[in-house]
Amino acid sequence: MEGGAYGAGKAGGAFDPYTLVRQPHTILRVVSWLFSIVVFGSIVNEGYLNSASEEEEFCIYNRNPNACSYGVTVGVLAFLTCLLYLALDVYFPQISSVKDRKKAVLSDIGVSAFWAFLWFVGFCFLANQWQVSKPKDNPLNEGTDAARAAIAFSFFSIFTWAGQAVLAFQRYQIGADSALFSQDYMDPSQDSSMPYAPYVEPNTGPDPAGMGGTYQQPANTFDTEPQGYQSQGY
Repeated sequence: MEGGAYGAGKAGGAFDPYTLVRQPHTILRVVSWLFSIVVFGSIVNEGYLNSASEEEEFCIYNRNPNACSYGVTVGVLAFLTCLLYLALDVYFPQISSVKDRKKAVLSDIGVSAFWAFLWFVGFCFLANQWQVSKPKDNPLNEGTDAARAAIAFSFFSIFTWAGQAVLAFQRYQIGADSALFSQDYMDPSQDSSMPYAPYVEPNTGPDPAGMGGTYQQPANTFDTEPQGYQSQGY
């Protein structure tokens, strides 16, 4: 069940890291986390150039400081967001409130979709500024590989974050019709309990027959005298 992918185990149960790391949304979060490191790391390390005629460094993307600032800011914030939701994935089995579980999954949908949009804007912005950059500003082609890497991984991040939004939406849809948002949610992959016990009707009073509440057809209350037909016990 996909709904079980979001929370490993019963509410308040033990955390199972092996189950968590196998989940598709966890894998996408880790990949997005790595992509964000590549983007802001490339810009911070090689995205600023020096010129012999200038004392101050300038951005490799068409000398536009906003392009470098945007790439670094989005990369760092995406890095922190990935860590936050990875922590939420770990903590999710401990959440006993049904409303809190729904809020967690809904926030995952919204945040992931929002970051996919931010990465789309970042990719378009960096690619455009790189395209209009003047060769004379970087005659030695310094940092060109890093600049292209930041653009490429910005593009890849669009799909990793969009994938997280899709998976979160699927979890919400399935969770609304399953045990994901129940108080006693149990991940099917960890449920090692015995099959269901036979149904026994609750005992509502004294049990003179000593049957322990086992169902028995009541006698006909309208018969005041014993008849040839006797009701059979089950």
